[in-house]
Amino acid sequence: MTSLKRRSLLKAATLTPVASATLVGTAQAQDRKDTLLVANEFGPNMLDIHGLGANRPSYGVAWNAYDRLMTYGRKKGPDGNPMYDFAKLEPELTSSWKMDADGMGVTFNLRKDAKFHDGTPVTANDVKWSYDRALAMGGFPTFQMKAGSLEDPSQFKVVDAHTFYVKFIRKDKLSMPDMAVPVASIYNSTLAKKNATEKDPWAAEWLKTNEAGGGAYKVASWKPGQEIVYERFDEWKSGPLPKIKRIIQRDVPSAGNRRALLQKGDIDITYSLPPKDFSDFAGDKGKVKVASLPIENAVFYLGMNTSKAPFNNVKVRQAVAWALPYDKMYESAFYQRGTKQSGGTGEVKAPVWPQPHGYKTDLAKAKQLMAESGVGPIETTLSFDLGSATVGEPTAILFQEALAQIGIKLTINKIPGANWRAALLKKDMPMIINRFGGWLNYPEYFFFWCYHGQNAVFNTMSYQNPVLDKLITNARFAESKPLYDGMVKDMVKLAFDEVPRIPLVQPMQDVAMQNNISGYTYWFHLEPDYRQLVKA
Repeated sequence: MTSLKRRSLLKAATLTPVASATLVGTAQAQDRKDTLLVANEFGPNMLDIHGLGANRPSYGVAWNAYDRLMTYGRKKGPDGNPMYDFAKLEPELTSSWKMDADGMGVTFNLRKDAKFHDGTPVTANDVKWSYDRALAMGGFPTFQMKAGSLEDPSQFKVVDAHTFYVKFIRKDKLSMPDMAVPVASIYNSTLAKKNATEKDPWAAEWLKTNEAGGGAYKVASWKPGQEIVYERFDEWKSGPLPKIKRIIQRDVPSAGNRRALLQKGDIDITYSLPPKDFSDFAGDKGKVKVASLPIENAVFYLGMNTSKAPFNNVKVRQAVAWALPYDKMYESAFYQRGTKQSGGTGEVKAPVWPQPHGYKTDLAKAKQLMAESGVGPIETTLSFDLGSATVGEPTAILFQEALAQIGIKLTINKIPGANWRAALLKKDMPMIINRFGGWLNYPEYFFFWCYHGQNAVFNTMSYQNPVLDKLITNARFAESKPLYDGMVKDMVKLAFDEVPRIPLVQPMQDVAMQNNISGYTYWFHLEPDYRQLVKA
């Protein structure tokens, strides 16, 4: 990227006047000690995590306003801050559980004092309805349940009002962890059914804009594109009562505004700033502190749609992989915050994901592959999410300049964050810059979501390879570690050779907050967990 373009991007991020008065004014009637003020780039596009096209901030609604049967324990992360422990499950809505002797089922004993936000007692019927709904809604929630071999409503049994049983259809190490992720949230079925219709038996339309949970916080108000306000549910029984009574989470699109709001003390915390800002804060021991951790099982990537020309040609995809300016992108778009995924040895020596591939910038090799492909000059579109424009836009411009040198002319397409998930699910964009992270920290879980050819929701490249499909499936149920390790290494090698998506950077989860905020916990879903924050 030219220095002029870079300066223009940075300047554009700081031109909008700081909108602090609105944030502070909203909270004036509240004791600032009991209210957490948050500003992020954009908020939820709906309140229902099961809804078609629900975006990442919608996961935060599910996490804070709904309960799951189980949650994960916590441990100290590499940066000294708490993080979730994916190897340790703990009770949430259930008080205890017991596995069958043969490991083919589990009985959950629900808390008898648990209530939904409207006062309705939580029963096993609500759990059954919620799990059945996740399977019936299709798309993301159905595929997520399937990731843990939760595939058939007949697996879920109501034993009595406070006892729920899950029958496993196969031994799958992901079955129990999968019931502790946001999709497995428990809905108030009595309330939802009152708002269902014959054409909409799962109340999908009503739950888009209404919350029916029993979590630690209830949604007090939601103005799409502006703010969501949470209030503590004082009758919550599924964990320690949160210290903070009220959360005001505002949408502030301008990164410059969010930074200024934080520096002035007008907000308490933000989860979405450019890497440069987090780099600046981390180096400045002032009143703002930063928590940082590499995001497990996650990569920023360039994806190419393999279902149509020109990217159905593997040599074109490989040419792109050799042409990308990895080092420039890492320096000027990511500010070195993250782990580079390029320039490795090209050998897959360990069964881990992510890991660096062997591609690096080599225009001569890229041009040679383009010539061998037999494909002439290409004109196509590169799309990215405006919700991550601080990284996506400079990356797109760099790629546009680099690929022009090998005969690929790119038009850059900027898609609003609220529409990005729906655009992804259509799987018709030729090239995309995107970030994906797997909730469950296993390589085969990432590949199940992103590379499996049988309707994998986030196989945004429409990639089809029966050999890789078989490896992904078999790795999930491998009977020995050597067998598992070999399958994972074969999966990774095939993905690198075929390059339907080119891993760019394993990103950081960066959170900036005032020094009087503590208790921040890194979670796999990356959304704020307000239940554990403390404001001194």
